Amino acid sequence: MMNTALSTKHILIVEDEVKLTRLLEDYLHNAAFKTHSFANGLEVIPWLKENSVDLILLDLMLPGRDGLDICREIRGFSAVPIIMVTARIEEIDRLLGLELGADDYICKPFSPREVVARIKAVLRRAQPQPVSIQSSILELDPFSFRIIAGGHEVTLTAVEFQLLQVLYQHPGRIFSRVQLMDRIYQDHRIVSDRTIDSHIKKLRKKLNDLLPEAELIHSVYGAGYRYDPQPKITVEEYLS
Repeated sequence: MMNTALSTKHILIVEDEVKLTRLLEDYLHNAAFKTHSFANGLEVIPWLKENSVDLILLDLMLPGRDGLDICREIRGFSAVPIIMVTARIEEIDRLLGLELGADDYICKPFSPREVVARIKAVLRRAQPQPVSIQSSILELDPFSFRIIAGGHEVTLTAVEFQLLQVLYQHPGRIFSRVQLMDRIYQDHRIVSDRTIDSHIKKLRKKLNDLLPEAELIHSVYGAGYRYDPQPKITVEEYLS
């Protein structure tokens, strides 16, 4: 069944590989999206200042102007969701793109079907959340390391509480493991990336016990974690 909430969304594709653009357009049109495309980075900003879209697929390496520079300028006048698309897989590019305000990041080669699913997920996050999730706002008590929601509470360890506090205070922002380690371990002790993953796993379990209907902490592949309250959805709903 077609998801009518997404059926009229307009996607801007900024990609200099013509065959790839045509392939993405075919998949997006089949998913009931409208599309517009550019192959040159210099055309993007002037067009966006005169037109609106619901999401931008933005390639990193473009003729005329690179994607990171375009993303930076877009964030100066628009909060439109942006998914960075690139063949570069180096961590510095990934983090820089997200810190400039990208909402997601996908590396080539990719499945066009996966791109459509990622677009739907980003658009879903951009929509107003259901009242049941909005009303389940967490209260953080830094003196007892407790979190409270809906009259229930759970106690965290000091590290778990610090992790949640960093993410909670910046909803939607993606923090790399290194950034989280720098904020949690201010004595600059040496810990591995997997230490953060382990604490996040335990924190998620406690949050799930407190708010089983919501997904609060999300992994962003190759980039890190973000706090973004939203209802849990099935795989079928994600791909619909």
